[in-house]
Amino acid sequence: MTARRRTDVAFPFRSDRRGRTAHAAYDEHVRDLIEQLLFTSPGERVMRPDFGCGLLDLVFTPNSPELASALELSVQASLQRWLGELMEVESLDVVSEENVVRVYLRYVVRSTGSRRDEVFEGSGPA
Repeated sequence: MTARRRTDVAFPFRSDRRGRTAHAAYDEHVRDLIEQLLFTSPGERVMRPDFGCGLLDLVFTPNSPELASALELSVQASLQRWLGELMEVESLDVVSEENVVRVYLRYVVRSTGSRRDEVFEGSGPA
């Protein structure tokens, strides 16, 4: 019996070249979930009004060490709350420059054991 690789719906939702729902490998799916969480503002989801980090709301806030520290704690707490069963954060760094927020994240996908280093970037309105 061969092990079948697990796949999930791709983000953003789209069709594949056959016209079916596009899929992503499980590790990529977890990465997509992290991206959704980071760049969703609380109140944006009707059925889950407390879902999200609201990072993009802070793009134009004056930068300071205190803000960076608060952002990292907020992001860490959101990741643990919403995705803690799927992944474990190893390191996290949030950097805000001009109208761009970058999140440097090292994490382990719990079910596969794969260690990932990702950079998530979002920007405010131009």
